[in-house]
Amino acid sequence: MGVALSITAFPVLARILAELKLLTTDIGRMAMSAAAVNDVAAWILLALAVALSGSITSPVVSLWVFLSGCVFVICLALIVPPIFKWLACRCHDGEPVEEIYICATLAVVLAAGFVTDAIGIHAMFGAFVVGVLFPKEGPFAHALVEKVEDLVSGLFLPLYFVSSGLKTNIATIQGLQSWGLLALVIFTACFGKIIGTVLVSLCCKVPLRGALALGFLMNTKGLVELIVLNIGKDRKVLNDQTFAIMVLMALFTTFITTPVVMAVYKPARRKMDYKYRTIERKNSDAQLRILACFHSARNIPSMINLFEASRGVAKREGLSVYALHLMELSERSSAILMVHKARKNGLPFWSKGWRSDSDHVVVAFEAFQQLSQVTVRSMTSISSMADMHEDICSTAESKRAAIIILPFHKHQRVDGSFETTWTDFRWVNRRVLEHAPCSVGILVDRGLGGTTHVSASNVSYLITVLFFGGPDDCEALAYGARMAEHPGISLNIIRFVVEPETIGEISTINMQENAGIETKSSAEEFLSRFRNLQKDDSVRYEEKAVRNVTEIIAAIRGADRSNLFLVGRMPEGELALALRRRSECPELGAVGSLLIAPDFSVTASVLVIQQYNGYTCPNLDPYMKEESPDKDSESS
Repeated sequence: MGVALSITAFPVLARILAELKLLTTDIGRMAMSAAAVNDVAAWILLALAVALSGSITSPVVSLWVFLSGCVFVICLALIVPPIFKWLACRCHDGEPVEEIYICATLAVVLAAGFVTDAIGIHAMFGAFVVGVLFPKEGPFAHALVEKVEDLVSGLFLPLYFVSSGLKTNIATIQGLQSWGLLALVIFTACFGKIIGTVLVSLCCKVPLRGALALGFLMNTKGLVELIVLNIGKDRKVLNDQTFAIMVLMALFTTFITTPVVMAVYKPARRKMDYKYRTIERKNSDAQLRILACFHSARNIPSMINLFEASRGVAKREGLSVYALHLMELSERSSAILMVHKARKNGLPFWSKGWRSDSDHVVVAFEAFQQLSQVTVRSMTSISSMADMHEDICSTAESKRAAIIILPFHKHQRVDGSFETTWTDFRWVNRRVLEHAPCSVGILVDRGLGGTTHVSASNVSYLITVLFFGGPDDCEALAYGARMAEHPGISLNIIRFVVEPETIGEISTINMQENAGIETKSSAEEFLSRFRNLQKDDSVRYEEKAVRNVTEIIAAIRGADRSNLFLVGRMPEGELALALRRRSECPELGAVGSLLIAPDFSVTASVLVIQQYNGYTCPNLDPYMKEESPDKDSESS
């Protein structure tokens, strides 16, 4: 009973901390360290408890089992580490690990379990000791985790929980005395762990909120306690009623951990103040910082070609890119190991120095950095879909990014149509648009520059900016102006204006209710400033006087030779209001949705840009209410 009440579930605690983004805070590190020591102590106490609970009551036998267990651990500590170290040295980065090494390691685990079972200690204790002595760094450990975790987590672990559930008979808890005993056990477990942890934390000068959070975190129960309870039931130490009470206690203490910790301790993010949150700026020579997010290697070629087009001229301070690989926090143990490498609270970690399946992605960015004048730093973010946007926004703020580039949640097929490959990422994009600390761009990838990186000397792109008016269109035009400085890029600016005799007839929307939307003066001022700055032949400006939406579509189709369209997400003006009714993807806006429509003949990539305006974007709220992610495909 003492072992079962005092255990802290290390794997469950790691999962809770990772989901709450507390794994690498001071509280998280303290909890993980204490839980690791607690776990080791629990296994040792478990071995002692098993030795003392044997059917033979002679104390000499129990002493013999205990001493034999100590000798086993000492021998294993002297023999196994050199062997594992020798195996790890023969496994090199980038090379597959030989199957014989994996088989030999698993054989050692089984042998250790057999020996401890023969001694009289539970077989799991021997396997645990081997796991403690196994080297944690290097490709050998990574390969072993990959080979084992799917089988264990996907098959053996659920079967063990099912077995424990079948042994739990809730019906044995009957009467006031039984339920009172359950309440007493829960109180004793919580009081001992929480109060004890809080008092020790306060003595070590931990703040009260942190001490309370630490107490509830240390009260987490899980697999190890179930093992203890099952051993106690098998040894006839615990009857059915006591076993059911202890299982319910473990469930209760684990369930209350997350909500209580969220209520007691949620460190606020420190808001950072920096100057350049948009591409449009008075000082055009200032460094441009981009946070580019991607889901898989499929996005890499177009991203790199976009970086090449965005680098501007050599006299500038240059372009700095942070390439953020977005990964969902899965149930795999390796995900927790990767999250544990994070540098700061909630922030992604540098990809350099650890091995993963995305090594080729890192190599691609490093190669591009060496061949160009762009600084690229690859990073990895592992979080649940529900709060992945927090990682993106906080990283953009900490890196002082001027724009966040997000990939569209659909991918183009060979026939030109779109298929949804990342449904959950659609909601991530929408939340980033609402909470971003800088401008945001959503890239609809249609193979910008092909499927490979185009060298600087071979770049030959025609980029078209569709300008209707408003801050978002001004931001798209500012981005296009920077791209136009690249010697291999031509910029085509098409400004749509309403013919005088049709003003007020294009859109049936009441313009008096939307009088605040029209900002011709600011758009005219920006365009006049742009005309004065751009004197290069690579820039072409034209105005299209249109009478209806059909003429707008025809004018856009006339620019089908373009490689990339730059458009604002929420253009302003009467023309934009007429197009807005055609918007099928709120995150792309009216013009972006038009450009990716299946009946539209344009096959160029599209970058839809939203300019940072200093407050939360309100434009997606009605769509988010109509289409709740809980009813769609939101996962956490």
